[in-house]
Amino acid sequence: MLDFLKKHPFPVKAFFDYSLVFSFAVPKEELQNKIPSCLELDTFKKLDNKTGKETEYAFVAVAMVKTKELRPKGFPKFMGNDFFLIGYRIFVNYIDSKGKKLRGLYILKSETNKAKMQILGGIFTQYKYSIIDINTHKKGNKFSIFSNKTEFVAKVEFEENTELPKDSPFKNWKEARRFAGPLPNTFTFNPKTNEVLIIKGLRQNWRPNPVKVLEYKIPFLEELNLKNPILANAFQIENIPYEWEKGRTEKWNTAK
Repeated sequence: MLDFLKKHPFPVKAFFDYSLVFSFAVPKEELQNKIPSCLELDTFKKLDNKTGKETEYAFVAVAMVKTKELRPKGFPKFMGNDFFLIGYRIFVNYIDSKGKKLRGLYILKSETNKAKMQILGGIFTQYKYSIIDINTHKKGNKFSIFSNKTEFVAKVEFEENTELPKDSPFKNWKEARRFAGPLPNTFTFNPKTNEVLIIKGLRQNWRPNPVKVLEYKIPFLEELNLKNPILANAFQIENIPYEWEKGRTEKWNTAK
């Protein structure tokens, strides 16, 4: 019964007050062993003009989301829950049973500021929730999100004509935009049953705005033992009605 509940058995609605996302680029070899074999890394190739060497980057994103009115679809808003989420995700592709390529995210870990969300997330999803303190501070055009427990820090500045981070592999925002979402699917894999769970997200008003990153410290990235994650882009979206469809599963064809 518990396994059935973890398959996201009903659609869910919510409203994102805002979502702040940092995407980090690493050579794909460093992330290959972080995803199940049914998925492929969604990558970007960059040629170094000085050395003539090409690097194929994969991406891990850190999404900080202020969410309200989270509830099963069809329930009134007052029955929803407000919470803060920090999610760690890898950009991936999946070839489904019909041969169609689906683009989406693979969840490595999720953190929330509410025990209720940790419990419900543990029952109805496979997103690996843990509970931490999550705090925010805004002064003028500067905004920060931080945790005293984990020492997580993300500090940004909102300004016009924001440039990409200094070492970004992207030439311009147009290239970076591909890795700024929205990605329509989230995938999990159960190796015991050899099943892929696919959850499709539906959103409105998705207009990512680049932000300038002033400071960051992300302990979970350090735990992944990535050699030199490069901040590739950073953006914020605001006022997003969001919906997750009921999850669907299919057997993974290991012969692929």
